Amino acid sequence: MGSWDIDADAFNAFEVAGWERQVAGYEDFFVPITARLAAPLLDAAAVGRGSAVLDVATGPGHIAAAAARRGATVIGVDVAEGMLARAREAHPEVTFLRGDAEALPFDDGAFDAVVVGFLLLHLARPERAVAEFGRVLRPGGRVALTMWDFPDRSRFLGVLLDAIAEAGAEPPPDLPPGPPIFRFSDEEQLAGLLERFDEVEIQTVEFPLRFGSTDVLWRGLLGGTVRLSVLVLRQPSEVQERIRAAFDRIVGGAEELPVSVKLATGVARASAAT
Repeated sequence: MGSWDIDADAFNAFEVAGWERQVAGYEDFFVPITARLAAPLLDAAAVGRGSAVLDVATGPGHIAAAAARRGATVIGVDVAEGMLARAREAHPEVTFLRGDAEALPFDDGAFDAVVVGFLLLHLARPERAVAEFGRVLRPGGRVALTMWDFPDRSRFLGVLLDAIAEAGAEPPPDLPPGPPIFRFSDEEQLAGLLERFDEVEIQTVEFPLRFGSTDVLWRGLLGGTVRLSVLVLRQPSEVQERIRAAFDRIVGGAEELPVSVKLATGVARASAAT
């Protein structure tokens, strides 16, 4: 799966602190995008009436709420208290708890389904989290998770990464090193991560994102991300200006860009919770 010379605890703490700051920006820009994956994600996990469902990295709770509308009994967990506060406010019918994906606070075999939206790139130890998904699933239960595709396919993200590269921006010194953002966009890597599950399937979901203006896209990406926003906003002002100029040129006045997502599913083995 690969290894990286990182301080896992420092990176995870950086991510948690970042998401505490980005609640409103994430909800405004990214939730309308990720909500389009809610139905495919829940379908892949076979979520229906009577299902016991865990939504890991629930954020503002929109996927958990969609599962509850199907008649499931749902718990949403997140490490960011700000996200949980927003989820509880917006969806009082769902139970939301603070929980670390790498050490879930639930018994073995407690759930019929685990759904995970766009979490893996934010974890220093994703293998540990996936082991936890298997542990809390009953044998035969299903995990379903989403991951952004490579930036040359998911261009609404790729345009910012291209602009950062074109501007020659280096990671700021207070950005702790983390695993490669898009390593699980590779289907072989993603399938390997799910090797403890049976019937692993990976599909690609694509749709256009209409954002209206370059400025809306710029503000949405900086207000709703953690690593990417830090890569821009903690640069010297002249570097930020170069990034923005490159971004404007690359987007080129477009009002729509492709979104591409990997949706992976697997079935828990009888031994997965041991």
